[in-house]
Amino acid sequence: MTENRPHFSNIIHKDLEELFAAVQTPAYVLDEAALVRNGELLKQVADETGAKILLAQKAFSNYDLYPVLAPYMAGTEASGLFEARLGKEEMPDREVHVFCGAYKETDFPELFDYADHIVFNSPAQLKKYGAMCREAGKSVGLRINPECSTQEGHAIYDPCAPGGRLGTTRAAFDAQMDEEMIAMLDGLHFHTLCEQDADALEITLQAVGEKFGDILSGCKWVNFGGGHHVTRPGYDLERLKKCIRFAQETWKLQVYLEPGEAWALNAGYLLTRVLDTPVNGETKLAIIDASAACHMPDVIEMPYQPPLLGAALQEEGAEGVPYRLGGPTCLSGDVVGDYCFERSLQEGDLLVFGDMAIYTTCKNNTFNGMPLPDIYVLRPDDTIEQLTHFTYNDFKGRLGRR
Repeated sequence: MTENRPHFSNIIHKDLEELFAAVQTPAYVLDEAALVRNGELLKQVADETGAKILLAQKAFSNYDLYPVLAPYMAGTEASGLFEARLGKEEMPDREVHVFCGAYKETDFPELFDYADHIVFNSPAQLKKYGAMCREAGKSVGLRINPECSTQEGHAIYDPCAPGGRLGTTRAAFDAQMDEEMIAMLDGLHFHTLCEQDADALEITLQAVGEKFGDILSGCKWVNFGGGHHVTRPGYDLERLKKCIRFAQETWKLQVYLEPGEAWALNAGYLLTRVLDTPVNGETKLAIIDASAACHMPDVIEMPYQPPLLGAALQEEGAEGVPYRLGGPTCLSGDVVGDYCFERSLQEGDLLVFGDMAIYTTCKNNTFNGMPLPDIYVLRPDDTIEQLTHFTYNDFKGRLGRR
């Protein structure tokens, strides 16, 4: 199986007003058929290699869809207590792995109820909590930093950048780990990629072997972390499988991967409508009822410009009517980007942003009192099911006494 879908392949030839007639904008719509397709591709990799592939919930936490993905995954990865609990509650028969930059002692009585693997960021935390975790029957790991940067233009997401806070370098390992602490380790974890192909993993794996191969030879597992864009069109699946088999054959251990985006890539939409079309000099503007700052924060944080059905990015030199799309908040920089359309936009026009299942519903906010968009699911038979109904109380309830 190979992946070659465009962003909107499941809806591009449909009457969008009819398909989404029951949806009140702004709203997220999760595409079940696209999720299944991603799951099938990831399970193919797992079946052919013996690797175990987890869902990194930091990217996609819409648990109503966990039953859809469950047949394809080995379990979930969490970044702390609450995500661990979510994974355990919603898929109690699957593995739960946890990594946190630093744990609090108060995390552990409850964390033991949920987690199977607990990964530490530093030798100091391993020394403080490792024995306790082993006594509780948990598999213990340490996140390493192979000091091998393969990213360009995304320093904020590069754990191998100089002075990075995530992972233990070999120098720190040698200086702080003693034989008793090494004996606690069941495995090593590394996560150095961000939306990358398997060539970056191959380079990273070589660095991991050079710096930590002697430690891995005594381990039960290695976790390749996330950032693997496995379900992206053109991703090199064969090279990924080669990397997995290399680790298995070289160190005789279980391989885990924990992608987040790959599970829900191109499997969701953000629906919004045009509220106003002012003009500022030569710039045509369209104010929409969705906010980049509130509803798709990675647009500003990363930054990037999301795909928009029926429009082209203006920077690509596309022909058409140019508009700068922005949200209704008071933030001047609440701008999604510049797009070209086939015709002039009008108040009430429906716009559909793509690839909006990841880092949106799990990361949005209510800045300016902006309402949270409700979440819907598009079923394979084109029926729409509403999953949430957010109100004023969801805004007020997190700001003070309830």
